[in-house]
Amino acid sequence: MLPEDPFILLSVINTKLRDEYKDLNALADGMDEDASFIKEKLESAGFKYDENSNQFR
Repeated sequence: MLPEDPFILLSVINTKLRDEYKDLNALADGMDEDASFIKEKLESAGFKYDENSNQFR
């Protein structure tokens, strides 16, 4: 289960993207989550996924 707080979520997702997954879709598949949900949650807090760096900024 993912954290509700968007700043904690940001930290968790970016750490996993850096250490474990090649991109957001692989992370979502590996965690049995919806990539769109993750993007929407983080975008609502002002963060956008950057495919080139494989992280939310």
